[in-house]
Formats: sequence, C-alpha cells, structure tokens
Amino acid sequence: MTELTTRAIETVPTECFIGGQWLPASDGGSFAVQDPATGGDLASVASATVDDGITAVAAAHAALQDWSKTSPRERAEILRSAFELMTERSEEISQLIVKENGKALPDARGETAYAAEFFRWYAEEAVRALGTVSTAPGGDKRILVLQQPVGVAVLVTPWNFPAAMATRKIGPALAAGCTVVLKPASDTPLTALLIASILADAGVPPGVVNVVPSRRSGAIVSAMLHDPRVRKLSFTGSTEVGRILLREAADNVVNVSMELGGNAPFIVFDDADLDAAIEGAMVAKMRNGGEACTAANRFYVQRGVADEFTQRLAERMAGMKVGRGLDPDIELGPLVNEAAIAEVHGFVESAIDDGAIAVTGGAPLEGDGFFYPATVLTNVDPGASILQHEIFGPVAPVVKFTDEDEAIRLANDTEYGLVAYVYTTDLARGLRVTELLEAGMVGLNRGLVSDPAAPFGGVKQSGIGREGGHEGLLDYLEPKYVATNW
Repeated sequence: MTELTTRAIETVPTECFIGGQWLPASDGGSFAVQDPATGGDLASVASATVDDGITAVAAAHAALQDWSKTSPRERAEILRSAFELMTERSEEISQLIVKENGKALPDARGETAYAAEFFRWYAEEAVRALGTVSTAPGGDKRILVLQQPVGVAVLVTPWNFPAAMATRKIGPALAAGCTVVLKPASDTPLTALLIASILADAGVPPGVVNVVPSRRSGAIVSAMLHDPRVRKLSFTGSTEVGRILLREAADNVVNVSMELGGNAPFIVFDDADLDAAIEGAMVAKMRNGGEACTAANRFYVQRGVADEFTQRLAERMAGMKVGRGLDPDIELGPLVNEAAIAEVHGFVESAIDDGAIAVTGGAPLEGDGFFYPATVLTNVDPGASILQHEIFGPVAPVVKFTDEDEAIRLANDTEYGLVAYVYTTDLARGLRVTELLEAGMVGLNRGLVSDPAAPFGGVKQSGIGREGGHEGLLDYLEPKYVATNW
C-alpha cells in the first residue's frame, strides 16, 4: 500500500454526513469495508439507521429553499470548484477506489477524471435551465414555461463506479437547485464520503448534500421514499432492485430516474476492421474488469471472421496482467467480493455444460482475494443461458452469425436495452443496424460510449430517463406552465 493510499484511508471520513456534520449512526452501528484484493478489512464505516435517513431528508429539505434560490452562476461556481478540487486530488481518489473497489489503477484514474468532469459539465449547464415564451395557437394568451427544481432527491449508487455514479447524479441535481441524500453502495462507501468532504470544501452549504452509508439499504431507502418531502429518486443498479424501488416510489408518486442492468451485444461484421474491433472489444469488455453495465456481454461475430476474431481476442485477454490494482502495470484486478466470483464462475460453468469451450481462463485463480481471469468462450450456442444474464465479470462468450438480419435478431433477444456495439466499414450498414437495435446507446466502431456531455440511459428494462448531457439536467427540473395575457 502506497503512502498516499494509507493517508487517504486514514483520513477519509467514515461517519454519516448530515446537515454539514459528520455523525455516527444513531444506534452506534458500523460495518467493515473489504479490500477485494486480499479479503481483509480496510475501514469501519457508520451504518446509518432509518432514523438517520429521515434526519438526512429533513436536513436536505431545510436547505432546499435557500439553495434553490441561489443564483445559477453561484451554483455553477461551486460545482466548478468541486471539479478543480477533485482534479487536484485525483491520485488520492483513484488509489482509494482501487483499494475498496478492486479495479486496476488505470481504470480508477480514468473513472476519477470522468467523475470530476460531471462537476465541470454541470457547472456549465447550471446557467442553461431555460424556459420558453410563446403565443398560444388560438391567440388568446401567452404560454410561459418555467423550469424549477424537483426538490429533495434521494440518490442510490452502485459499487462498480463509486465516484462517477455519485457525481453523475449530484452534479445535475445541484445545478438544477435540488438538495440530495446520497445512499452509496455498502461495498464502496469511502469514495462517496470523500467526495462529500470535497463538496463541502468547494462551498456546498450544509444540508445540500448528505451521505448515509448503511448495510440496511432496503429499509433506509424505503423510509426515505415514503417521506413526503422526497420528490425525486435516482437509482443506478440492477433491474431486479429497480423494479422494487419503482413500486416503493409509486406510493408517493415520486419522480424517478433509473439506470438499470445491461446485456450489451458486440456485433462484428465480415467487413469490419479487425484491428479496430479487437481494440474496441478490449475496452468494451475489459473496462473495469467487465464489472460495468455497459460492458460487452455477448459477442456476435459473422462467420467469415469469427475464428480469427476469437483467436485474437483470446490472445489479448490471456496476456492481461492480473493482480492488485495499485501496480500501474496491472490490467485486471479482483472482482468486488466473494459472491461476485461465485456468480461469474456459475455462468461460465453453465455455458460449458451447454457445450461452450473456454479458449482461455474459465476458473477462479487460487490464493487470496477475489480474482477471476479474463475468459473467452467459443462454440457458444445462441440459446445458451449465459447470454440471457448480465455477467458482470471478465468473460466474453462468442456466437457466430450468418447475416445482418440474424445479428439484429440475436442482439435484440433480451429484456435489456442499454448499449450495443457495432463494427463494420460499411457506413450505410452501420447506420441501418444502429436504427434497428433496441438500445438507448450505440457505439458504432467504438468500444466506449460514456461521456458527461451525452445522454446516458437505456430502453426496455434497462432504465428510465437519462443522465449526462443537457437531458441529465432536465431530469431534476419540473416545467411549470403559466398562462397570461399582456
């Protein structure tokens, strides 16, 4: 462990952040945060109670009126300051992410830069919550449309991008004039607590941002959603949990945004630039070790290039250096916990039972920590069960297809619709296929689609609403229509 990492872990707050104060859980409860590379404990963090969650909602509600009246420029300057502070402390944040999340250091550095960028983007968008004025078609009145903050927002974030998923929600919420209560994943709360500290240093007033880490996630989120002061829920996580939260939010008709599971197809046509396709596949599959909702999950490769693509992908993935992520040469760190290892290996075993062949990888690595090798599966049947699940690990099942219609049919054969990837040198084909794919985002000859300036989100059971871009700001605004004459 480097001196910087040791200092970060020793100094990062470990209590709830409520109303601008660091507070223990009201019942004194705490939980341990594990290091996925060793299985050992990193820190003990306060485990907020339901009462703590409601106290945080009260603090956010008390701060709402003043914050919503703050000028857009003032909110923008605070977010810009948060971006600059995150950038200054980027290495500290990156190394903390490695320790509690397990991802390789280059991935953590990439996430930190991406996370900070949301504060810069929404510093710029804060002054662009524009309304409209028009004359009614009948000529009897003017139609004024104002944009106003939704109100107190509950933000629930996952463990796989502990910095970026927090800033992607906090940035637009604060820019819009909302106040927030963040419930970070219990596997990775330290990064969220550090970001809360940075926001306070940037000038965010007490109560505008509150953070309640907890092992009692279901109870605390449910209680907050049933508090009438809460008017917004933004959740990133599994579709299964998303369905539960949609039901909970319905009781008070809470405004909801959800970024849920993915099962991304990666389609390679015979005419693709294979060098580019392999590079794109490595990014789309192996970014964050495959623990990403945007990860390429199903590789559909046209028969003319399938064998060559599979061989080259297997060679690249087999050559990845696996180990503890703080070594900058490490390309693949551990999965987040023991349950993740069991789930990923279960998918691989099921595929092999169905007739697939592991060209490389295929079994957990021995020793401490939760390490699973990069794995390529060939001879995968189009109906194999592994293709119906979000793998969330470094496993690439390859399926051969014959023509364009078959590729589209196979790609759309899922309840999910977050992102898809297409490789072809035929622009007309690329655009034609893009329009027919049931996905909220498409990487056309690109293995990475995420950008703070672009609307991120899915269709079908991959989500509701968009994060990032101007659209992400609108998710925290309610239009108010005013009818008048002059």
